[in-house]
Amino acid sequence: MHFVIMGCGRVGASLARALERAGHDVAIIDQNEAAFRRLGASFEGRRVVGVGFDRDTLRQAGIEDAYAFAAVSSGDNSNILAARVAREKFGVENVVARIYDPGRAEIYQRLGIPTVATVKWTSDQVLRRLLPQGHVPEFTDPSGKIVIAEMPIHDGWVGRRFPDLEEAVGGRVAYVSRLGEGLLPRSDTVYQDGDLVHFALERDRLADAERVLDQAPPAH
Repeated sequence: MHFVIMGCGRVGASLARALERAGHDVAIIDQNEAAFRRLGASFEGRRVVGVGFDRDTLRQAGIEDAYAFAAVSSGDNSNILAARVAREKFGVENVVARIYDPGRAEIYQRLGIPTVATVKWTSDQVLRRLLPQGHVPEFTDPSGKIVIAEMPIHDGWVGRRFPDLEEAVGGRVAYVSRLGEGLLPRSDTVYQDGDLVHFALERDRLADAERVLDQAPPAH
């Protein structure tokens, strides 16, 4: 798959190398050509000098064929603008934006842009928002049997009650991040577009749970 990254700082370079090692095609954008030195001599992806929210620059990076786009520059406004252009103008469904001001998370999530605040930033968190079936366990019990993991969910589940999701995956919803706030769902709470859902379940059920949630639910 083709990935476009805006920002070749420490995180952007790490993300680009990780995606390339996984066998994906990568283009990375930065205004400063010298920033590409962070990629190392072995990086074979496309290096594009320019502004990451400029449409011509994005086209040069192959945005029209991109599976996903990550905006990880040093500016909140630039990141969210670039993410919106990628999603709204070029139809890229999988986008994520890095933010420095966690107070803006609610605004961005209302726009349908998943965000990760700098205070809890790792490239793994970006990967699990970009890649299909890309969970990263956030908690593992001492026995290693039970994990809590955020998992991507197909849009077809929007409007379904959380107990329906729990029954489908054979686990429990530990908590939900909605508009930047934590939520403990009740039996009548429904899954909304933009919710980040964290499941508690047995580790050996993770792969099956992801396959279930990656598809639309069966009709009622």
